[in-house]
Amino acid sequence: MEVKNKVVLVTGGGTGIGRATSLELAKRGAIVIVNYSRSQSDADETVRLINSERGQAVAIQADVSKDNEVRTMIQTIIQHFGTIHLLVNNASITKHIPMDDLEAATEEVWDELFDVNVKGMFNCARAVAPFMKKNGNGAIVNLGSIAGQTGLGSSLPYAVSKAAVHGLTKSLARALAPEIRVNSIVPGAVATRWWAGREEQMNRLAPHLPLQRMSTPEDIAAMICTALEQEAMTGQIITVDSGQTL
Repeated sequence: MEVKNKVVLVTGGGTGIGRATSLELAKRGAIVIVNYSRSQSDADETVRLINSERGQAVAIQADVSKDNEVRTMIQTIIQHFGTIHLLVNNASITKHIPMDDLEAATEEVWDELFDVNVKGMFNCARAVAPFMKKNGNGAIVNLGSIAGQTGLGSSLPYAVSKAAVHGLTKSLARALAPEIRVNSIVPGAVATRWWAGREEQMNRLAPHLPLQRMSTPEDIAAMICTALEQEAMTGQIITVDSGQTL
């Protein structure tokens, strides 16, 4: 399925991998809906960048952890564009907690991370599914993380939430087949603003990776677009990490 002229929703589309994906989709001719929760200025800048290159994009606010806001967002998209063809479930959050500090992994932290990272992706998939099925086809890409494969990450609840995203991907692929394909792209360390203030750590990591480079947001965006377009693939967990997990 080519993304040209397709309506695509990118959650958390204002920054990092979300922005790179929005720009790449627009470059390929898609109509891009840039979702944001709080970062309106970032989302507006992504839209401006796309429109300045004669692409088509709009920004829409919704907290993906809130099902009513997701459903309102999808209805707004349908009213303005008639349908929705593709979904990139990119919106995620984390908390930086030492892995061995179990007491700091409070109930509030678990709820917040699972509400956005897991339930948020489910909320969006559920809301778009009827329209994709009506079209006769569609595709969803969920953003996972190698934290969900290795058990290591910015916090224990974050790593577990990303493992849940990988499981959600497989379950949705079964539940929504054959009309809708669902896959997960799993980045390793990516050179985004997440590393702000950690440049020394990033510079130490890169030379020790098999490819001796950090992945860029553009690397991940290119693979997301490939997963959206590949019609013979569903339920797959695809790692893009410069060999970090080898």
